[in-house]
Amino acid sequence: QVQLVESGGGWVQPGGSLRLSCVASGFTFSKYWMNWVRQAPGKGLEWISAIKDGVGSPYYADSVKGRFTISRDNDKSTVYLQMNSLQPEDTAVYYCAHSIKGVVELLTYSSWGQGTQVTVSS
Repeated sequence: QVQLVESGGGWVQPGGSLRLSCVASGFTFSKYWMNWVRQAPGKGLEWISAIKDGVGSPYYADSVKGRFTISRDNDKSTVYLQMNSLQPEDTAVYYCAHSIKGVVELLTYSSWGQGTQVTVSS
């Protein structure tokens, strides 16, 4: 079955950086888009980034564009999220998700991992 294991979260001061990783199994990783989604305290799920299968063109929500970079290593079945210039509003649990074509459908997606907590505060 699909398994997604996120890691790399933690506490960081405003302006700091973190690199998240998500190791995937249970599906042919290279043939799927991979996404990063977050959920801030008391708020709903927010899609923030995706990377296409194959060559891996990236897509970003306006809220993270220019600060976050998504990448993938198909040999390791891993997707990464490099997060720079972090701000308190980036505080959330971060999840990865796979999708066969296009951005993940948040309302119907069911293969969530445990997520990784990112806390940005001074």
